[in-house]
Amino acid sequence: MKFGAKTDIGLVRENNEDAFLVCPRRRLLAVADGMGGHLAGEVASRLAIEVLDRKVPFPVPSDESSAARMLESTFQEANEVILQYGRRFPDCYGMGTTLTAALLCGSRLIIGHVGDSRLYLWRRGNFRCLTADHSVAEELVRNGTISPEAALHHPYRHVLTRALGTDFQLEVDILEKTLEPGDRVLLCTDGLSNLVMDNEIEDILRENLRSLEEIADSLVNLALNRGGYDNVTVVVAQFDL
Repeated sequence: MKFGAKTDIGLVRENNEDAFLVCPRRRLLAVADGMGGHLAGEVASRLAIEVLDRKVPFPVPSDESSAARMLESTFQEANEVILQYGRRFPDCYGMGTTLTAALLCGSRLIIGHVGDSRLYLWRRGNFRCLTADHSVAEELVRNGTISPEAALHHPYRHVLTRALGTDFQLEVDILEKTLEPGDRVLLCTDGLSNLVMDNEIEDILRENLRSLEEIADSLVNLALNRGGYDNVTVVVAQFDL
């Protein structure tokens, strides 16, 4: 597995509430974007990544259904860990985090997703987001109340409808996608997707003369050049199939 990854505090925030994980041995990728007052978001995202790193075994499950169940249970455990931590430490009560993770099982990519961090797939000139944002604005788009263009400027576009650590009942999106040789997978927090349009991300991803590290750097730097008002994290990978 080849990869590039970069995280940056941005130009406005005082701390980085993003966290990420890349494990080539397990072919495991993840990003998390925390939320909460006074460093609590930073704690929530770190806890989510730590649980994921601890619970995903090596070797990973050999079949897709087992891998999917394992990823689902890992998200549920991370949710419980964050809730328990908030009960123990009042300064962290109510903290939460997004979590988007991808695990390659054979040629099948198993994806777990909660929140508005995203996973994109680039394949031979075709580029699309495989995850659905769990935000108020995107829910309104999905039920036909507003247009995708209106969602870009909706006052509730950053208000999440799902996050780890905010409710005992957690609904996790589990997705599966067969990968092909040459596919590139990109995970990012909304510090990128809120400032860089999908077509711009696609243009940079298709640049085969650049290393994946250079691609991650370019995307983060583009977000910073647009104002960098949020933490920004990018993980881009190309798997050996």
